Amino acid sequence: MPATESSAPPPPPSVAAPSFGRSILSLRRDYHQVHSMETSSPSSSINELEFELEAFQRQVADRFADLSSAGSDDLLSLSWIRKLLTHFLACQEDFRVLLFNHKSLVLKSPLDRLVHDFFERSVKALDLCNAIRDGIEQIREWKKLIEIVLCALGNDNSNSNNGRMLCEGQFRRAKKALVDLSISMLDERDSTAAAVAHRNRSFGRSKDQHHHNRSLGHFRSLSWSVSRSWSAAKQLQAIGNNLMAPKGNEIVATNGIAVAVYTMNSVLLFVMWTMVAAIPCQDRGLQVHFSTPKHLIWAASIQSLHERIFEESKKRDRRNACGLLREIYLMDKCTKVLADLADSVQFPLSEEKEAEVRLKVQELGHVCDVMKEGLDPLERQVREVFHRIVHSRTEGLDSLGRVNHSD
Repeated sequence: MPATESSAPPPPPSVAAPSFGRSILSLRRDYHQVHSMETSSPSSSINELEFELEAFQRQVADRFADLSSAGSDDLLSLSWIRKLLTHFLACQEDFRVLLFNHKSLVLKSPLDRLVHDFFERSVKALDLCNAIRDGIEQIREWKKLIEIVLCALGNDNSNSNNGRMLCEGQFRRAKKALVDLSISMLDERDSTAAAVAHRNRSFGRSKDQHHHNRSLGHFRSLSWSVSRSWSAAKQLQAIGNNLMAPKGNEIVATNGIAVAVYTMNSVLLFVMWTMVAAIPCQDRGLQVHFSTPKHLIWAASIQSLHERIFEESKKRDRRNACGLLREIYLMDKCTKVLADLADSVQFPLSEEKEAEVRLKVQELGHVCDVMKEGLDPLERQVREVFHRIVHSRTEGLDSLGRVNHSD
């Protein structure tokens, strides 16, 4: 997970280099197997921590190198976004285990302050998760309108099978759905769906979750309801505010764990920024500055991804998009062509014109299928991110609170 420096010593030669498919726990077991013949001593504990920190950073580097290897057709696609959240959840779990394994250090100054600051930043991500969830719901509404178009224009090829050509009535029905879709997307661009902000944004709070209420009672979060003035852009800025690499004395005082905390802060900021870039949400904004020390082994991949995504947002046909999700772009592109065709066709249709329409309908059908398969799993992942942040923060603050109380 989080990162150490690229100059840090490699893992022992008899231990396989950590991959992003392995957890800190499994790496820790490998370490104990390799060093089982050593006697327990302060120096061996320090070596173990160094190994874990190095493994943690290599995990982050591997995961984001995997993400940055995506081609232009895959970047910001639903499958890529889901992979991003999969890697984020793995990073978050490794970070939690790392802190748990070295709780004695976490409870001491200045690391306790740095960890507490991370938890405060993570709280701000909760509202972003909720806004993203609403954005996913908005995409579902667009998908329903696409399905009307596909049904009207015979995406199942039933018309072509029985030899019937597309008729004017089919185009009228499709055109109405296309107009509704265009208006909905335009409203999303112009108003950022302010009405959505009034929804209850708790992730499925049900009666069987009542037992969480006490543990979340001290939770200082806006996540349960967001006002009209809430802004995704401002929330991102709050997460990134004063995010700086640890100083030398902080690294020494924390035995290097401060670097891991900084790494997790950076990963949190990047993942939330990317989600806001991709998915429609209230007051989107991408003007977040990323500046990471180049010696951190994950920095190049994250910096490259940030630049690629930002450049994508500046393209002429993406500049005013509701979101940079590739499927939104393809949907918008296909529906605009179909809308132009619907306005210009004359009946009866020529074979050439009908073939053009059917080709675009087929392309739109493919986009719709990808959305159908990917939106539900994506929403589940966003929910998991939300709950994982809540539980990790509650666990961490409870631990810090108990020690402070005993002191």
